[in-house]
Amino acid sequence: MKDFKRTLVTTALPYANGPVHIGHLAGVYVPADVYVRYLRNKGEDVLFIGGSDEHGVPITIMARKEGVTPQDIVDRYHRIIKKSFEEFGISFDVYSRTSSEIHRRTASEFFRTLYDKGEFVEKTSEQYYDEEAHQFLADRYITGTCPHCKNPNAYGDQCEACGTSLSPLDLIDPKSAISGSKPVLRETKHWYLPLDKHEAWLRKWILEDHKEWKANVYGQCKSWLDMGLQPRAVSRDLDWGIPVPVEGAEGKVLYVWFDAPIGYISNTKEIRPDDWETWWKDKSTRMIHFIGKDNIVFHCIVFPAMLKAEGSYILPDNVPANEFLNLEGDKISTSRNWAVWLHEYLADFPGKQDVLRYVLTANAPETKDNDFTWKDFQTRNNSELVAIYGNFINRALVLTHKYFDGKVPPLGELTNYDRETLDAIRASKPAIETMLDNFRFRDAQREAMNLARVGNKYLADTEPWKLAKSDMGRTATILHIALQIAANLAIAFDPFLPFSSGKLRKMLGMKEKNWEMLGHIDLLHTDDETEKPELLFEKIEDEPIQAQIQRLLETKKANEAAAFKPEPVGENIPYEEWEKCDLRVGTVLECAKVPKTDKLLQFRIDDGMGGRTIVSGIAQSYPDPAELVGKQVVFIANFEPRKLRGIMSEGMILSAVDADGKLRLVRPETPVKPGCKVG
Repeated sequence: MKDFKRTLVTTALPYANGPVHIGHLAGVYVPADVYVRYLRNKGEDVLFIGGSDEHGVPITIMARKEGVTPQDIVDRYHRIIKKSFEEFGISFDVYSRTSSEIHRRTASEFFRTLYDKGEFVEKTSEQYYDEEAHQFLADRYITGTCPHCKNPNAYGDQCEACGTSLSPLDLIDPKSAISGSKPVLRETKHWYLPLDKHEAWLRKWILEDHKEWKANVYGQCKSWLDMGLQPRAVSRDLDWGIPVPVEGAEGKVLYVWFDAPIGYISNTKEIRPDDWETWWKDKSTRMIHFIGKDNIVFHCIVFPAMLKAEGSYILPDNVPANEFLNLEGDKISTSRNWAVWLHEYLADFPGKQDVLRYVLTANAPETKDNDFTWKDFQTRNNSELVAIYGNFINRALVLTHKYFDGKVPPLGELTNYDRETLDAIRASKPAIETMLDNFRFRDAQREAMNLARVGNKYLADTEPWKLAKSDMGRTATILHIALQIAANLAIAFDPFLPFSSGKLRKMLGMKEKNWEMLGHIDLLHTDDETEKPELLFEKIEDEPIQAQIQRLLETKKANEAAAFKPEPVGENIPYEEWEKCDLRVGTVLECAKVPKTDKLLQFRIDDGMGGRTIVSGIAQSYPDPAELVGKQVVFIANFEPRKLRGIMSEGMILSAVDADGKLRLVRPETPVKPGCKVG
């Protein structure tokens, strides 16, 4: 493995059209921060770069809806995101933004360098143009009827009703979302990065030289390379972004995918104006990109192609991308507000940054999508942080203050069990370190917690509170070893839980947190003073957890209501046709599932005329048929009888499809006599 003098760590730039949620944290920012804190504790030269991505169409759409400028939108969310990261302990060296002047200059110069070297190709194509608004339309500014499901409100890039990806040219009756007018096709010129030109060296660089990359990263890159790379537009017609710095490019800006990763460079320039090139162009610098899986292609194929085309930049050494974190079994969605927002968490659970950091690392989607649930959050806090780690620290310090006035007691004669415990301390460093070096943060944190388990078991097995009555020498040895474990935990957990680790170091009187100290059994010395113990973690009761679950349930209901669109009304029929339907009210006497079916229920109805049997396909909406007995229903009495699964059905029960897709029986507001007509 190559020796590097320094490490540049970048994190995907969060898009400044909304706050940061737990999916962002689990996939990118917590693992990046853990890694950076680990390197810093080792004394390595590291630079941690972050910032907000502030250009692109979604921001212009939001600004238009709110009647404000795009700058107003990004200013608002940049402040929220930056403050949330600071409060959560994400220890960026710089957190800047792509609307800054230094970024505008850097991105323009980067484009111009590639342009002057002839690294772009120019293409002319037809795109929709709004003649009333006098502008070309981005895909999201075009609406029309989906050719697949006939949804009349499909966008030019996707139908959100059926989920089909679309081109604006696919839409039936396209309209401009700006003016409402019908757009026309006009020719427009753009610049493209010919990725196909870079395919050969990318194939070797990734598939042969970086087989150590995570399987999900390597596999996605291989899939793209095997399909063959195509030229990708680096400019677009838009009025929000960095103007294309060439003559004849009025009204065109750099495409956000091209502009955003250059933000890593401009943000480095902002904090290190004198030696930024050392971090970006010196071969002894190692660059690591922390991203989510949706950014793999941009950071492993597109951005490296840009850097290679420029000619003077280093390429990333590793891109440890994670998969996605789901929430309560459903995909996190900003547009549906299905998320746990970081700024709201910090307000609802003050002082519990480390709890969320711990849970997100424990559930990190490192190899596959994973799920966050509030019950698991509560359980991990109460059963692991409180009952294992916190309990051990509290017992060790409380007993030290009780029997030795808070001073570290002397180490006496060792038993075999003592030696085994000390060996476990020594073994912790190489185990945790190997996992961190290989970006296995979930396993590394688990190994740190295992050391806390060793400490808990050691105190439980040796019972120093009992020995204190007869053997203070032995009690002193036990508590000395327990405090050495505590000191090691303060170092081992520092990258993961920086707030509680700082609190623990203060209680133990530790002034340093050097990683090389981990695994040593002499971090505290006899007669060192410890402070009065405080709880590292506190139990989380059911009430705040239930409040979070209820908030999500209300969000789901609101989404279902908002998404509900009645089916189109059928063709008109003559009134005489309606009169032929004989609608009656009946009372359910019996109801049971039809054997060997999933959907059918068999009803026995009191229809006021001797009774009848009706089979209805509503079993999935009513899993307990017995609950329907005694209820009244509306049914078509003169529906032609037909056999269903060998049962003669003498009518049709009426039901409505609710917003959640479930069927609800149509019933009279108050009970009426069976057999009454519905008019």
